[in-house]
Amino acid sequence: MRRHSEGNSAVARVGKAASIVLTLSALAALIGCQGVSQSGGGSSQQIGTLLLGSTSLNFGNVAPNTTKSLTLTVTNSGNKSVAIGSASVSSKYFGLSGPAFPLSLPAGQKGTLNVSFTPNAAAVFNATLSISSDASNGTQTVSLSGAGTGSLALSPATEDFGSVTVGATKSQTVTITNNDSSTVSISQVSVDNGAFSISGITTPLSLGASQSATFSITFTPKSAGNASGTVTINSDATNPSLTMAVSGSGVGPGALAPNPTSLRFASVTIGNQVSLPETLTNTGTTSVTVSQVAISGTGFSVSGIATPLTLDGGQSATFTVSFVPTTAGAASGGVTVTSTATNPKFVIPVSGTGVTPGSLASNPTSLSFGNVNVGSTGTQPETITNTGTTTISVTQVAITGTGFSVSGITTPLTLNGGQSATFNVSFVPTAAGAASGNLIITSTATNPTLTIPVSGTGVSPAGQLSVSPSTLPLGSVTVGSSGTATGTLTATGAAVTVTAASTNNSAFTISGFSLPHTINAGQSANYTITFSPTVAGAATATLTFTSNAQSPTNTETLTGTGVAAATHSVALSWNASSSPNINGYNIYRAPYTTSCGSFAKINSLLDTSTVYTDLSVTNGSAYCYATTAVDTSNVESGYSNVVSNVAIP
Repeated sequence: MRRHSEGNSAVARVGKAASIVLTLSALAALIGCQGVSQSGGGSSQQIGTLLLGSTSLNFGNVAPNTTKSLTLTVTNSGNKSVAIGSASVSSKYFGLSGPAFPLSLPAGQKGTLNVSFTPNAAAVFNATLSISSDASNGTQTVSLSGAGTGSLALSPATEDFGSVTVGATKSQTVTITNNDSSTVSISQVSVDNGAFSISGITTPLSLGASQSATFSITFTPKSAGNASGTVTINSDATNPSLTMAVSGSGVGPGALAPNPTSLRFASVTIGNQVSLPETLTNTGTTSVTVSQVAISGTGFSVSGIATPLTLDGGQSATFTVSFVPTTAGAASGGVTVTSTATNPKFVIPVSGTGVTPGSLASNPTSLSFGNVNVGSTGTQPETITNTGTTTISVTQVAITGTGFSVSGITTPLTLNGGQSATFNVSFVPTAAGAASGNLIITSTATNPTLTIPVSGTGVSPAGQLSVSPSTLPLGSVTVGSSGTATGTLTATGAAVTVTAASTNNSAFTISGFSLPHTINAGQSANYTITFSPTVAGAATATLTFTSNAQSPTNTETLTGTGVAAATHSVALSWNASSSPNINGYNIYRAPYTTSCGSFAKINSLLDTSTVYTDLSVTNGSAYCYATTAVDTSNVESGYSNVVSNVAIP
């Protein structure tokens, strides 16, 4: 037999093994007090002493689930009342019955306590009865023992199958043992609930002394919910109807449901990542093991979930699906989930489109304002274009550098693929000198910060230059001689530096000052124009001055007329030579001052006459002339008579 030992618990048994604390509040009702004579000559000391009728109680053999009671006598052998506070037993299979505690047991009185034993199996049971009081001998204890008897015993005594999926089965092995010394015949093994079944045992079955047999109990729930039943063993044993409680719970099968049922990433810029959550939920009541989560399709990936993963009934798991397109165009794939659910493999479709990233380009790529007068405004247009196919947002247009500003654009500004926006950049210098900065465009483009250099130079306001007169006449000038006239340059507002002066007709030349020439504000400078005609007739020219004035060029018209010089001549004649065979004559001329100078021939061809007109003479000059005769043999004679001091009027 198996020996049972229970922990301390103050209990009393009334027909069954239930925990009861016994208190004796009415001594006369239960104990049946009787007088106890005192022996001896008496004593003046007042004490109370409890004596027990026995220090142990053995209930012997008791059939399981039946009750046997024994009586225990308690006597106060002292000369003072004893206050009994409580009585308790240490096992739930032993009990006490009687009135409530605390109570007072007078000196010399005794009473009886009923102690019960109710075994639940064929085994040996032990416990301790404790009686607490203020007696001189303190707490008294009684050892309790007993044995549960019966030929047949089951192990285990009860069976709980726990949760089993509807439609599935779970089996447990049960051992039946004959604890008697004689053979027992088992006539039937049955169960009263169709969700449970028995197998592995055939009746009638004979079990010899101490012999065992095993059989299986199977739980096959047909619907969700709790189920219970009783297995009954009918035999000719001393416990002819041995029972065993069985129980279990049917639970719905596990099934996985995705949420959402598909994932669409729409348009995603190439190289960027967009992530979406996906949730798997076990919609059943039994656990499901997810063995694999795989994904297909270029650019798609899964993260945030590790397999194998167990999901209890109603439990969910959320993970992430990401899309990083590498090329433009549509992409698709699927998340495949493999598990032990009733839907062991299913696919969650995924799709997306890769698009060319938006990028900003500027035109022009830099802005140079050149020279701008201090306080004046220089303005230039600037255009930005989204060269990609995806929409971008321009979040800020800022500019750095003294004197620079932006107008004509408001942010945030959305630019679709290929779309442009034009705005103005201005430069208003506040002081003379170079200035520079940057036009900074901030956007969601792939180049999120676009920088456009800007520059310009502030210059002090230039003076004005005027030319007087606007037309300068040189009059009539004899061809071969020169005539002059004077013009004036005047600076106003600020000093002006003349860096160049030229005419477009070589007959007119300028002189009078060197270049560059600076004319202070309010001052003038004169210059001289010389007209030297080479041909007769009217002549014009444009005189151009280049300077740093507000108008960098100034012009003046020049006019003049070339006049032909007066014509002078000397008519010569001579007598013919008397020499024979004369072919012609040469004519010679020499300049005359106080005498004739060197003669030079002035005719280009032999003159066959005796006359000649010299047209190459100058007014106011004097000359000497002579002739020579040349014969047919080309022999030339000496000079003829010389005519001297021929004056030209």
